[in-house]
Amino acid sequence: MKKLLRIKAVMEITGLSRTVLYRLMDDGEFPKSIQLSPRAVAWDSDAVQDWIKAKLKAAA
Repeated sequence: MKKLLRIKAVMEITGLSRTVLYRLMDDGEFPKSIQLSPRAVAWDSDAVQDWIKAKLKAAA
């Protein structure tokens, strides 16, 4: 079962601000959000974890 993360959780997990997250999304460097309702979005937790793993691998 997939888990969806809201913006506060994504910010906490990645350590990035809202502005940086959306800028990275616009640049295609961070997973796109999923529209849940007209005013709510979330991110696939697996995609966020994969992004973190790729960043850690690139830094090694």
